[in-house]
Amino acid sequence: MEEGVTSQLLRTRREKLDALRAAGIPPFAYGFGRSHSAAEAVALFEGEEEKLAKGEKGSPVRVAGRVVSVRSHGKSSFAHIEDASGKIQLYFRLNILGDDRFEALQLLDLSDWLGVSGHLFRTRTGEVTVEVEAWELLAKSLRPLPMGKEEVDPESGERVVHSGFQDQQSRYRQRYADLAVHPEVREVFRTRTRIIQELRRFLDGEGFLEVETPILQPIYGGATARPFVTRHNALGTDLYLRIADELYLKRLIVGGLERVYEIGKDFRNEGIGRFHNPEFTMLEFYQAFADYEDMMEMVERLLSQVARAAMGTDVVPFGDESISFQPPFRRLSFVGALEEKMGGNLSETSDDELRRRAEELEIPDLDGAGRGKLLDKLFDALVQDDLVEPTFVVDYPRELSPLAKPKRDDETLTERFELFVVGQELANAFSELNDPLDQRSRFEDQARLREGGDDETHPVDEDYLRALEYGMPPTGGVGIGVDRLVMVLTNQPSIRDVVLFPILRPE
Repeated sequence: MEEGVTSQLLRTRREKLDALRAAGIPPFAYGFGRSHSAAEAVALFEGEEEKLAKGEKGSPVRVAGRVVSVRSHGKSSFAHIEDASGKIQLYFRLNILGDDRFEALQLLDLSDWLGVSGHLFRTRTGEVTVEVEAWELLAKSLRPLPMGKEEVDPESGERVVHSGFQDQQSRYRQRYADLAVHPEVREVFRTRTRIIQELRRFLDGEGFLEVETPILQPIYGGATARPFVTRHNALGTDLYLRIADELYLKRLIVGGLERVYEIGKDFRNEGIGRFHNPEFTMLEFYQAFADYEDMMEMVERLLSQVARAAMGTDVVPFGDESISFQPPFRRLSFVGALEEKMGGNLSETSDDELRRRAEELEIPDLDGAGRGKLLDKLFDALVQDDLVEPTFVVDYPRELSPLAKPKRDDETLTERFELFVVGQELANAFSELNDPLDQRSRFEDQARLREGGDDETHPVDEDYLRALEYGMPPTGGVGIGVDRLVMVLTNQPSIRDVVLFPILRPE
């Protein structure tokens, strides 16, 4: 919409606001005693219609919603309002409302919030409608929503909405407007809530305890990533927004809470993309006396149950693919898959050769990368995109997994898996390293990598090492990216489509 047209619309709405106040009509109400939602009102009338005499009106209702259409017919007018449950038609008549209240309808606009009371009836066209006996303006809209045009397809008879809000960046920035004009977007976020509820229901049923751990941390850890740094003025020290929940949750295992989980925000100072938002939601859960094999079985059951409960099926569409969360999931060796793509034995491939192959593939951000990071980046470039169906990639190199136990029959590897779906990591899990001496050695290896220029290494956490020295039982742990899970289950192409307020570049 052109700037001049927009300015005129805004001026017109301000003029109507002034006219409403002059007429003694409050433009912003304090409340409204609604008796029914739109859907409940329609269901109420349909339930009692058979008992009514022909032409008799139904029960009185008080409904409220946003005005989404208006049609004036001289001494009568029709409108539709929409609430969270759907739309309902309103019928205004001059001889019922009186001159002043009927004339004041001219001061209403699309997007205004309106509350009405009246009796239900069915129009000649068959639509359940409220014959309005009184109306209240609940909130005057001073800026028109970018509503689309709605029409009926002449062949199918279905209502087709042509969106008036096409620019995707504007929709992300103005999510409030996006939600207001796109019911399908509202449904995505309702589904997101159902998915999170089902994650909780599953873990609660397995005897896990939901806990909360610090977001502001004196030492970040639990993953290899760059943190966000903030300053605590009273303590005179820097703190970090957590990059993972892991180390605090494992402290709780040490303390005797044998099954714990947390669903919360993590923060990583990284790029923004289709599958990456610097602020994201993670589920992490830890179980004493379990290993990564136990965790694979639990992840299969968890995701299958969540998909069935939230979506009604564990086979869901994603783009042109059909994704099945029916167990068992495919398993693939990290080393075997990468060796197949590279055509050689990784144990005989030097760090220099790995770097040369990475440079040939034009992989970015290689400065300071050690062997583990080079292997990880080569795997991402050569293998990851092919992992469409849910696939457990297992047994990662030791250099790549500073918090995982060595593999029982090969100490160059670790008991770690990542779950990949549609070419993206969805979960990460370990047989958790509980040897404090080995853990210290791994941390020190990470510190040397940092000195070599890799700024995505794990710092030495002395308090966590002290906790391990008190003794942590064998433990299996899992982290699941909730946003990515919602993306896959709801068939959304970008993480920004499942985060209500994604981080964007400044306007």
